[in-house]
Amino acid sequence: MKAEKTYNVSVDVEHFPIQGYPDFIQYRLSNGNMEVVISNYGCTVVSVTVPDRDGNMENVAAGFSNPIDYFTDHPYFGCVVGRYANRIAFGKFELMGKEYSLPVNNGLNHLHGGVDGFNRKFWEVRDVINDGENITVSFAYVSSDGEEGYPGNLNVTVTYQLTIDKQLIIRYNATTDQPTIVNLTNHSYFNLTGFKNPKVYDHLLKINSSRYTEKNSNNIPTGSLLPVNDSPFDFSNFKPIGQDIHLLTEDKGYDINFVLNEQTKEASLAAELYEPVSGRLIKLFTNKPGLQVYTANWWDGTISGSQGTTYRQHGSVALETQSFPDAPNHPNFPGTVLLPGELYETETRYQFLTK
Repeated sequence: MKAEKTYNVSVDVEHFPIQGYPDFIQYRLSNGNMEVVISNYGCTVVSVTVPDRDGNMENVAAGFSNPIDYFTDHPYFGCVVGRYANRIAFGKFELMGKEYSLPVNNGLNHLHGGVDGFNRKFWEVRDVINDGENITVSFAYVSSDGEEGYPGNLNVTVTYQLTIDKQLIIRYNATTDQPTIVNLTNHSYFNLTGFKNPKVYDHLLKINSSRYTEKNSNNIPTGSLLPVNDSPFDFSNFKPIGQDIHLLTEDKGYDINFVLNEQTKEASLAAELYEPVSGRLIKLFTNKPGLQVYTANWWDGTISGSQGTTYRQHGSVALETQSFPDAPNHPNFPGTVLLPGELYETETRYQFLTK
């Protein structure tokens, strides 16, 4: 009789006595193959510790070791951003014949939900499930009508699941009582060397995309979808991130939305990120239509991360699954309107492998 396979699966709850923030909690999820730490503040992925090809464990996600640092201004380390991820031009959009104004917090644009977005909220812990193979932690937040200028009471649930095959699955659900717009993502940054190499130039990136959303000097899409061929944005085959990054002088690196080729109800392969020295590989799956690639262009070495090193320009890459930037103002883009009675339901999966 074949012996039943067992796994070392655990979830630990960590409370921190932070003055002024008594509700701060972290959940440490481990399955024997990798470990993920998630916080209820900002619904944040604090760390992702995975092996290299020789079994050496390193935290490959940008973040802080001291929880109090998450209450300072930082570049959205690991958090859920919303109600609308990415930019909305001039903070304005029209819905059902009415114009709405949102706070402008990124030049002339509204970015990542505004001044007091989901990344600055304490989320309610709804459920923690350990079935012996997979661990699931669910968080909920109610965004009230008018918060940051958005219409409707929005009930949001974000579920993180760590699976035995080294996948971190993020599921987003939302309902509303009034027509509104929704675009949720996680803003984790990765350096697959565990930040031993302070740049990600040698990381190889492949994206299942043949087009990108052209943008103007205000970082807002023009509405045109341009081919990646013969451009710095061509990652149709594995290419070092550093190969063309210095051609992008205006943005100081990559900060662009890719139009994914596969746009289906089920999550499909969107991108792969590989670091040859460590052998670490991320396979990214999503059912969202877009992928924002951002290479930490404005990091300047003033932030010290949980790996004990300062975070420098181009020190990591964020792969943000999303709807298109400024989609409410572009009828030709995939829709982002959520109506009462509908369910906003998306999924993103990061699978961590070695080769």
